[in-house]
Amino acid sequence: MSEEKDIKKAPDSEQEYSLNDDRRVKVLSPGAMVAKRFFRNRLAVVGLVMLAFMFLFSFLGGLLMPYGEGEQFYTVEILQKDYVNATQNNDFRLSVADGQEVGAVLSTYINKAAIEAAETFSYKDVNYTNVAEGNDTYSVYQGDTLLAVCSKDIIYTADGLAEPSFNVKYGALVANAKGGGTFTADGKEYTVDEDGNLLQGDTEIAIISRFVVVSTASDIVITRDFREKLEEALVNEDGSLNKEGEFVYTGDDGVENIYDIIYDPAFEVWAIKQGTPTDVFDTYSYPTLQHPLGTDKNGMDIITRLMYGGRVSLIIGFIVVFIETFLGVIMGGIAGYFGGWVDNLIMRLVDIFYCIPSMPILIILGSVMDSLNMDPQVRMMLMMLILGFLGWAGIARLVRGQILSLREQEFMTATEACGIRASRRIFRHLIPNVIPQLIVTCTMGLGSTIIMEATLSFLGLGVKFPFASWGNIISDVNDSYVMTTYWFVWIPAGICLLVAVLGFNFVGDGLRDAFDPRMKR
Repeated sequence: MSEEKDIKKAPDSEQEYSLNDDRRVKVLSPGAMVAKRFFRNRLAVVGLVMLAFMFLFSFLGGLLMPYGEGEQFYTVEILQKDYVNATQNNDFRLSVADGQEVGAVLSTYINKAAIEAAETFSYKDVNYTNVAEGNDTYSVYQGDTLLAVCSKDIIYTADGLAEPSFNVKYGALVANAKGGGTFTADGKEYTVDEDGNLLQGDTEIAIISRFVVVSTASDIVITRDFREKLEEALVNEDGSLNKEGEFVYTGDDGVENIYDIIYDPAFEVWAIKQGTPTDVFDTYSYPTLQHPLGTDKNGMDIITRLMYGGRVSLIIGFIVVFIETFLGVIMGGIAGYFGGWVDNLIMRLVDIFYCIPSMPILIILGSVMDSLNMDPQVRMMLMMLILGFLGWAGIARLVRGQILSLREQEFMTATEACGIRASRRIFRHLIPNVIPQLIVTCTMGLGSTIIMEATLSFLGLGVKFPFASWGNIISDVNDSYVMTTYWFVWIPAGICLLVAVLGFNFVGDGLRDAFDPRMKR
């Protein structure tokens, strides 16, 4: 008796139940059963972990990063910019004496005579004399009157001085053609040295040269000293022309500048380029501590762009799937419940949407938005609406099929007998029974939507700069050189895309198996 009393006093948790006692059976709720089946699926758990990581990376990572989505980084580079162009003059130039007139046709005759080294020529029954003064320099006379001087040499006046008179020019060109010397013009004595410098006493007033030096910008002033140093650099010691190299010039400010000499044989022109420190985008820089995944072609931090791009890609996926589900549930629910001509009409509409070529339409709409220069944010919203509107047909057919089988069951007969209105029967009693299948379909569809967005962005028809998405990050790979050299630009975005889509697919497979009551696992 004492043992029986001890058993009765013992708590239920310590009692031993018989094999046929109902209290030995642990009853789980439907939700708990689904969760149990889901977490038994290892791939589903792996997919859940992958999605959790991608959501934390995309939404929390952007808050922790010190850089903004559109923040650009710069670096200082020495850029070779066009400074001046130089060419050797091989054409005769005419300087006309004071008080004389030479028309365009006569100028042509004079140049022709100089080229042919003709001693005399005639124009309009007037004889002219062409006197060779030396190295490609001719004095042109009409009778005993000096008409002009024709030479390949050019006189450049020193900085700040007035242009010399014709008499000074003539004397300087003739003296230079003869190798230098002294001459008198306008009552003053001048000297031309062996280097072609025109001097008045000890003052240099001009330089005689065959090089034409032209600045590439209006704010560049070519000084006399710079021109002289450049001409020395363009001619080698043996008299040959220097086709490439560099020369150093120190300006009045004391700054030493290095110039590159680049010769273009097609146009026989030297391009003189000046190395200038310039702030440029830090494009395609390799991974560093400051930028763990480097920078892209716009000088933006790639890991930051990946985080913000993950936000855009995931948000677009969820919104598009929501729009598809919203439209699909309404249309499919109405078609499945009412049947008859309503069902027939909606299903024909579904067939039409199935026949619509989505990709060509999206490409055409993307091109139209490009031509309209649409705002990137408005463009992104329109893209979500279009993708959702084109993708609801599959969900509508699924919902219709499920409701066709559910509407004939007893609980629906009971709702009809209770006088519940049709809209409440559909959305309160029928649709909740379709939710498990909808969850599976939507989860599987998220991966497809993200892939579609990435494809459009890769083609330049989706998310536009300055917004980032995994698709337009990969679109930086526009040639084989970028793909092979700057691997850090596209491989991380591809991995993020792969992980997210695989995660959704694994979770979708796990939910499909968990909601299946026939599963024995």
